[in-house]
Amino acid sequence: MNAPAGRLAAGVLATLLLACSSQVCAQERDYCPERPGIDTPACTMEKGRVSVETALADWTRDDGAGSREDNVLIADTLVRVGVSDTVEARVGWTPFGHDRTRDETGIDVADRIGDLSLSMKASLSHPDGKGLSIAVLPFVTLPVGRSPVGDGDWGSGLLLPVTFEMSDTVSLDLTPEVDAAVDDDGHGRHLAYSSAVGLAFTLDKAVTLNAELQALRDDDPSGRSTQALAALSLAWMARDDLQFDIFGAAGLTHDTPDARLYAGVARRF
Repeated sequence: MNAPAGRLAAGVLATLLLACSSQVCAQERDYCPERPGIDTPACTMEKGRVSVETALADWTRDDGAGSREDNVLIADTLVRVGVSDTVEARVGWTPFGHDRTRDETGIDVADRIGDLSLSMKASLSHPDGKGLSIAVLPFVTLPVGRSPVGDGDWGSGLLLPVTFEMSDTVSLDLTPEVDAAVDDDGHGRHLAYSSAVGLAFTLDKAVTLNAELQALRDDDPSGRSTQALAALSLAWMARDDLQFDIFGAAGLTHDTPDARLYAGVARRF
């Protein structure tokens, strides 16, 4: 190789090395939506990337003694923004909710907007969700909506998402949570705590099945309750940056809503 050609090759190599040291040639993380399911995965969004995750329709049914309540949320949305390699900022809002309660006295119907949630998820290990991934997720809810869709007062809480890859096709999720939950009358707060556990099974490259259980203790001044539910969900990754999902849950105790169904979409930008 002559000298000019050698210098040209060296220049090209140096240019490639410089380029590949930037984010352009860095290996991009797999998209890790928080939908669907009860658990919160421990992965975070990469710096500069945005995830928009929306429940197209979310229906919950709660049968009581002589009454039935149906609640439908439309376009319940979470936006996650990667602000560093390990931290994401998050905003959630429900733009519309429809609540219908029927009992022996008649039917009550309410159409409302929901509350606004602000949160941050910080990874403590493996922000890509690989191996043993742990994060901390504090949040606050602001009462921009009204009951029965909104809570009527501010609330806050803390989650500790944990994800463990047991194999190439099975992963374990654990999400303990403690909240300063809004009182049922919409004034003040009380202690509520819960934990969810689930297994995610990769059925093929694009399809994941989730099986989950959750237990929750709520110390509302109007009456303490213990809830438990079981859930199944299915996610289809249509493209690297696009996922569709469906979810179903059943209440296991008297205090738990009887059924919940939703379908949604998640998109990375």
